[in-house]
Amino acid sequence: MLPCVSVGMAIQLGLCSLRPYRQGDEADIVRQANNPNVARYLRERFPQPYTWKDAEEWISFAGKESPTVNFAICVDGHVVGGIGLMPGTDIHRVSAEVGYWLGEPFWGRGIAACALRGLTDYAFATFADLNRLFAYVDEDHPPSIRVLEKGGFRREGHLIGAAIKHGQLHNQFIYAMTRSERESAL
Repeated sequence: MLPCVSVGMAIQLGLCSLRPYRQGDEADIVRQANNPNVARYLRERFPQPYTWKDAEEWISFAGKESPTVNFAICVDGHVVGGIGLMPGTDIHRVSAEVGYWLGEPFWGRGIAACALRGLTDYAFATFADLNRLFAYVDEDHPPSIRVLEKGGFRREGHLIGAAIKHGQLHNQFIYAMTRSERESAL
């Protein structure tokens, strides 16, 4: 497992690194995120167009996290995407949802799967009560399905008409991994 990451430290992985967001990341974030192809399968709260102000607000929000749950995905010192956790609450406090995005020039290179494996290790090492990570993925988004499968997640279910974006209903899959599944894969 990876060591816990404190603010300012990076998780070095094979194809990329994960680190907390910081001032100075704005130009890279806008360059990669201001693309309708990137936003297409993300939640509507992911701005499109993605502006400098959006990047500043995100960096300010993520910079206040302790422990860090949202990370910049970096390649060659530049932010090329993002990945994070949304911890559950109340009876779902043992679960956390995973979300990620990657700039289009970096698609299909294994970077997102590498980042997901790194975040998975970080999450289970950092949050002692965490038992399960999960992610929703549109059924018509095979690249993201491959990322989850390469990251060791398994399909748990098929959700019919579970999401709506731009007035269109979407079917989704839910993928997950438990702590014991991760430990047995190591």
